[in-house]
Amino acid sequence: MPSSLKKTIGILGGVGPEATAELFRRIIRMTGAQCDQDHLPVIIFNNPAIPDRTAAIIGRGASPLPALKDTARRLEKAGADCIAIPCNTAHFFLPQIRRAVHIPVLDMIDATAACIAAVHPGVRRVGLLATTGTVRSRLYHAALRRRRVRVIVPPASAQRDLVMAAIYGREGIKAGARRRPAQMLRQAAELLREADAGLLIAGCTEISMVLRGRCAGLPLVDPLTVLAREAIRQAGETSALCGASRIVSG
Repeated sequence: MPSSLKKTIGILGGVGPEATAELFRRIIRMTGAQCDQDHLPVIIFNNPAIPDRTAAIIGRGASPLPALKDTARRLEKAGADCIAIPCNTAHFFLPQIRRAVHIPVLDMIDATAACIAAVHPGVRRVGLLATTGTVRSRLYHAALRRRRVRVIVPPASAQRDLVMAAIYGREGIKAGARRRPAQMLRQAAELLREADAGLLIAGCTEISMVLRGRCAGLPLVDPLTVLAREAIRQAGETSALCGASRIVSG
């Protein structure tokens, strides 16, 4: 497609910064480009000043909504034709963000649920590895319930000591660690497998950076890859590299 006909993707970034860079990398890798000029125009606003989303949802921090809306408006003003947010938890605020702009803001949660229903139609129990904010928001629960799929989560102690520690801990992913967080997340995944999960969702974009392929013997569905695919489609690219089969990470 001629570059003049391609829409510009806006990435509402800083939530967190590495996930922002990873989404951009996946958009590049998944676009069927043969040269520089075949790639899609992308505007990134990496705004690390946006308050923590989980802290706000559980009542322990400032609301990120004003900063999320302001960042979305700046992307629109800069020329973005659509906006992708590489943060599952931030989708709790998606309706308000959408009302703040006049361009589409993609829904990573619903797109992931739709892909699971299409690619894994026989699965009826899905294990969710995500921040406590995403778990409490029940965004995935609602999106998958509409597809007659049940979401299960780790026990409270494992959610705190394994999943949240792997993401936010001193040796967590946000602090730059990789090996130990991956081990902790695999432990949590084992608990979900034992609870009869048929597949897993890497429901935090930081998790997307340390777990790939199968985990605990189960397929691992990666919403960050789903979001990259949806952004590419929104921008007018129809590459085969964006097919539904690529929602499984790795």
